[in-house]
Amino acid sequence: MSRGEAAATVVQGRLVLGDRVVPGRLTIEGGRIAAVDLEAGTGDPSEGADDPIVAPGFADLHVHGWGGHDAMGGPASLDGMARSLLRRGVTSFLPTAVSEPFDTLSTFADDVRGWIPTAPADGAEPLGFNLEGPFLAESRKGAHDASALRIPAMSTSELAPLRDGLRLITIAPELPGALDLIDSLANDGIVVALGHSAATVEQARAGYASGARSTTHLFNAMSGLDHRAPGLSLVALLDDAVAVELIADGHHVSAALWPLVTRLKPVSRLILVSDGVAIAGTTDRRGRIGSLAIEVAGGRAVVAGTETLAGSVIALDTAVRNLVGAGIPLADAVAAASTNPLDLIRVIDRGRIAPGQRADLVELDAELHVRRVMRGGAWLVGPPG
Repeated sequence: MSRGEAAATVVQGRLVLGDRVVPGRLTIEGGRIAAVDLEAGTGDPSEGADDPIVAPGFADLHVHGWGGHDAMGGPASLDGMARSLLRRGVTSFLPTAVSEPFDTLSTFADDVRGWIPTAPADGAEPLGFNLEGPFLAESRKGAHDASALRIPAMSTSELAPLRDGLRLITIAPELPGALDLIDSLANDGIVVALGHSAATVEQARAGYASGARSTTHLFNAMSGLDHRAPGLSLVALLDDAVAVELIADGHHVSAALWPLVTRLKPVSRLILVSDGVAIAGTTDRRGRIGSLAIEVAGGRAVVAGTETLAGSVIALDTAVRNLVGAGIPLADAVAAASTNPLDLIRVIDRGRIAPGQRADLVELDAELHVRRVMRGGAWLVGPPG
């Protein structure tokens, strides 16, 4: 080893490789995976059961806050959010805005763009930002302020300053001008998700045909699986090219439905998101999302004084545990929290355990709780806070 050259790091455990989990060893050099060496093994399924599980770092594409920090709260809040998320195994994320007036959204976008170059190395890495709105159907607004909603046909020019750094946006396809906007955004490489929508089957199909590639929190705030009047949920489930977000907290979607989703969707099209809010990961029971007051009871975050769900209070490590506990294979659950979301936004330098990939890793114990997190080849030691 030459003078000044960093020594290689070796990581040993049960490696989550695509569709399987295999005992093996990683060599990390220069912040990347230099080699993957698999052990021959004996075929005994209990082999290596005491070894940690090593998975790609998680990527949360839809998260409004965490650990007492709001994505729309400015650079200091983004610092805290990134650090809090990393300790839950999230190594990459998109700070996510709710529907607000365009001047507020422009401030959010400017804050994120200005913050990205100085984001903390001991936090999850920002990959841009996500706009959940304001082009949402008022009848399916969920925890969004109705006064902030906009019609695409009347607001295209106001969106223009927000495009730089925009990686993902939710649009209701039935709104006037929505299909043209979806086409324009998709041509610019921005991922459009359909959601907060009362779309008919035909309107949903038109939205995906115009270039939408994902679906915001499947089943929630959208037309569903009614046997006489199906809508967006049905189209999203049956279109193999379309990704679907799942909030696997058991409140947004009953765990009894998760096997239906995994049977209908290709493995690569399932994306776990937290939809986490600022008070997630704290003992606080009251907070805000955008301009709305929220409260938490029984693990459910709702708009204060209502039963309307307002994001979640779980992180992706909990979502992975929940899926596995429901019988979903570990490799599939991990892919839904890492490889699949990164592939959706075309980030291909991480999210897999393979030579050449960035060494963004999460080490889990036998119960799938976070033990350590590695970002760019450096370990963050200790359990989640």
